[in-house]
Amino acid sequence: MTLISTNTPTAELQALDAAHHMHPFTTGADLARKGARVITRAEGCWLTDSEGERILDGMAGLWCVNVGYGRKELAAAAARQMEELPYYNTFFQTTHVPAIQLSARLAELAPGDLNNVFYASSGSEANDTNIRLVRTYWEEKGQPERKVIISRWNAYHGSSVGSGSLGGMKGMHAQGGMPIPDIHHIDQPNWWAEGGDMTPEEFGLERARQLEQAIEEIGPEKVAAFIAEPVQGAGGVIIPPETYWPEIQRIVDKYGILLIADEVITGFGRTGNWFGSQTLNIKPHIMTIAKGLSSGYAPIGGSVVCDEVAAVIGSDEFNHGYTYSGHPVAAAIALENLRIMEEEGVVEHVRDVAHPHLAERWHALGDHPLVGETKLIGMMGSLALTPEKGSRARFAADAGTAGYITRERCFANNVIMRHVYDRMIISPPLVMTTDEIDILIDRATLALDEAYAQLKSDGLLKKAS
Repeated sequence: MTLISTNTPTAELQALDAAHHMHPFTTGADLARKGARVITRAEGCWLTDSEGERILDGMAGLWCVNVGYGRKELAAAAARQMEELPYYNTFFQTTHVPAIQLSARLAELAPGDLNNVFYASSGSEANDTNIRLVRTYWEEKGQPERKVIISRWNAYHGSSVGSGSLGGMKGMHAQGGMPIPDIHHIDQPNWWAEGGDMTPEEFGLERARQLEQAIEEIGPEKVAAFIAEPVQGAGGVIIPPETYWPEIQRIVDKYGILLIADEVITGFGRTGNWFGSQTLNIKPHIMTIAKGLSSGYAPIGGSVVCDEVAAVIGSDEFNHGYTYSGHPVAAAIALENLRIMEEEGVVEHVRDVAHPHLAERWHALGDHPLVGETKLIGMMGSLALTPEKGSRARFAADAGTAGYITRERCFANNVIMRHVYDRMIISPPLVMTTDEIDILIDRATLALDEAYAQLKSDGLLKKAS
C-alpha cells in the first residue's frame, strides 16, 4: 500500500476518500463529485484543512470536543494506560482500575442517587442498553407487560436500530425497518415551528400533556419509560418552554414510569452545569452519557443508573454487554478530561464568562432579516431562518434549502455551523474565549448576509402558502 500523509495533495486524498470511505448521513455520490474537506490538524477551537485554511469550529466536532483540541494531557493519559493495560474486558467477574475510578467519579458528579454506571462506546450503544435496562427492570419487578417506551418526534437518541427507533427522525425510520415494536412517539416542544397561536407557556403544557394522554391510551400498566433530551440537539437545539419540564416531571411521578434523560449532548458542562438535568431541574432514573465525557478523544459512553433501578437489575444476571464496555484507555482519558474540566473551571467558564458574552452577541443576530428566532442555553444555540419574521413563516422552497445555503456560506467563511432543515445551530468547545466568540459571530453574520443575498437573487425569499 502506498503511504499517504497530510502532505498528500488534496485532490488525491479526496479521490481515495471517494473510492473507499462511506460517510455517515451523506449522499455518497454527491460528496464524491464535490470532494470532502480534508481536516489535517486541530488546536484549541481551530481546525486546519489540507489546503492550510484555519477554520473556527462552532460545533466542537460533533457536540463533543468540550476542552478543545490538542490537549497533550489526554494524549499522555492514553499513552500511560496503553503501556500499563491497553485492554481487558469487564465480563467474567473482572474489573480494572480506570473503570473503578471513573465510575466513582461519575457517581460524585451526577445528581441525586445516580450512582451506578453501565458502560458503552457511544450514546447509540448506551441508549440500546437503556431499552434492555428498563424492560428488564420491570420484568424483575413482576410487571413484564411494561415494555413501551415513549419518546418524541424529532428527537435524536442514536442511529443503531434500537436507539434510532427511540429517536423520532422520520428520515431514519424510512430505512432499515425502524422503529422496532413498543416504541411510541409524541410531539416535540418546538414552539417556533409548531406553536400556532398559543403562547410558549400554553404550548409547553400542551406538549407535555401529550405524554399523559399517551400513557392513558396505551395503558399505564404497559408503559416502561419516557426518554428525552433535556434540550433537543440534533433536532435543531430546541429549548422547550419553561412550563414543559415541570409538567413532564409531574406526569412521570404520577404514573411511576422511569425517566431517561439523554445527556449525550447536554452533559459535562454544555448548559452551564455538569448536566442539563441540573439546569432544567429534571430528576431522571437513568442518564445517557457520551461525547463530552472524553471530549471526543476516545469512544466512550454509558448509562448512569439510580440506586433502585441498579439494585433490581443486579438481583439477577443481566445478559447484556459490549466488548469495549469500560475500555481502560477510554476510561483513563475520560478521567483526565474530567480532571481538566474541574481544575480549569470549565463549567464555571461556561456559566460566568462564555455564555453571557455569547448570549449578548447571539441574540443580536435576531435583528438580521433572515433570522426569526434566536435560542441559546449555555454553549448551544440555534437560529430559525424565515422569509417573514412576524408570522414565523416557513420557506416555500423544500425544507432545508435556506439552511443548506447558509451552512455552505459558513463553510466558505471558515466557520463550522450546522443546519437542521432551516435552523442554524452551534455547539462550540466550552473553552472558547470571548475573542473567539466575537470571531464566530462576525463570520456567522457574514455568512447570513451572503445567504440572504443568494436567496434573494434566486427568488427563494418566499413564504409557504
